[in-house]
Amino acid sequence: MHRKYVGIGALLLLLGVAIGAFGAHALEKVLGVHASTYETGVHYHMIHAIGIILIALAAGQWGESAKLKWAARLMVIGIVLFSGSLYVLSITGIKTLGAITPFGGAAFIVGWLLLALEAFNNKK
Repeated sequence: MHRKYVGIGALLLLLGVAIGAFGAHALEKVLGVHASTYETGVHYHMIHAIGIILIALAAGQWGESAKLKWAARLMVIGIVLFSGSLYVLSITGIKTLGAITPFGGAAFIVGWLLLALEAFNNKK
């Protein structure tokens, strides 16, 4: 599990950097008033990709567990739903996509909660 999610986290960080750079340079005129929304998506994308790597490293130290697997999965889901919806909303202006964003935020929250629970319950 830990090697897999370190790789996924690293690829998501790579993607976050590329998406951020693309938005800052190629989409500058397209984003207009939605630039800060796009930047928020990139910010959360990057933080939670690092979170995935932290979870994977914890799994390497503490051993794999269902909580850690779900924490990592929920971070990935959160990036797709939260950041992805903000990216698309920023580029297209379709405000109804904002209804998806809280589901990604909830995935982030539950992912961090699972990591915390595993940390407090781990006896190794």
